[in-house]
Amino acid sequence: MKRRKALLALAVTVLAMSTVAATPAGLTPRQLAGQRVIYSYPGLTPPASLLQRIRAGEAAGVIFFGENISNSQQITAVVRQLREANAQSPVHRPLLLMTDQEGGKVRRLPGEPVLSEKQVAQSADPAAAANAAGTGAGRNLAGAGMNVNLAPVLDVYRQPGNFIDKYGRSYSQDPQVAGALGRDFVTSQQATGVAATAKHFPGLGAAPAGSNTDVGPVTLNVPLPELRAKDEAPYRPVVDAGVKLVMLSWAVYPALDASRPAGLSPTAVQELRNNTKFAGVTVTDALEAGALKSYGGTGNRAVLAAKAGMDLILASARDVSQGDDAASALAAGLSNGSLPSGEFTAAVDRVSTLRDGVK
Repeated sequence: MKRRKALLALAVTVLAMSTVAATPAGLTPRQLAGQRVIYSYPGLTPPASLLQRIRAGEAAGVIFFGENISNSQQITAVVRQLREANAQSPVHRPLLLMTDQEGGKVRRLPGEPVLSEKQVAQSADPAAAANAAGTGAGRNLAGAGMNVNLAPVLDVYRQPGNFIDKYGRSYSQDPQVAGALGRDFVTSQQATGVAATAKHFPGLGAAPAGSNTDVGPVTLNVPLPELRAKDEAPYRPVVDAGVKLVMLSWAVYPALDASRPAGLSPTAVQELRNNTKFAGVTVTDALEAGALKSYGGTGNRAVLAAKAGMDLILASARDVSQGDDAASALAAGLSNGSLPSGEFTAAVDRVSTLRDGVK
């Protein structure tokens, strides 16, 4: 009897240890930090350093750009290689494999969706067109082995030909139309198993032509009532529809926070969480953006974004060392306490839930 009890106690202990090892608490600081970083790479072939990070459980995923894709067969083979590396990882969750497949001129993969968001809204049956675009985007990405689309854009453009309307990236000047069509796109795409990303909260629709956060700082002096009634309004139906991710913009919104871009602002992140009840994964725009030139290097930007409440850091400079710099800074912040462990773990948990829900 004593031997049986001892064996039972040992079994319980082993089970408990294995359970702990499968949770974020069982990961090293560098692995935990990696759960919050999306890597990128140059050219058509993933470098050995990226595969090494993935095998070590130190990367949440990869973003693909046009320079990474020559044709469907090539990118499908690359995705297979990345997934094989991930199969050796101690983190037993799918990689987040993503791209920008908005439609129209912003497409990294050939094929659907062919229509831009503006063309969707101008079609004879906008709801049907939005649903078809979402289904097409999801099937296209899933066919290549990807599982996250950085779309749809929910920005409500103000002037024809302005920054967001120039390439047809906005559904409408009407926030209700933008919200309804964005919801249709998200619902149809996520039904294919590919997670959708609503962007760029709280909105770039007021940005004039030539104002590009990729290039330099942008300040949008939109009064708070207008920001909420027009720019934030499309997010509510999309959040209600279960959108998995929301990307915040790098513009500064003095009505919310005059000192920092939205993606580095705790106030802007809380605006998203509180006003739309979004409980999913927040993701930054490109960490190398010109809008952040006064916020130090990669590591400092990553830490500021994490402190603001951003779950995923998008290291999209096509340079594996950029992702490494971001993850190293996050790991250091976790280890020295400048990034509180409770908040850090909560962010990792949200990302883990997202990864558990994709293929």
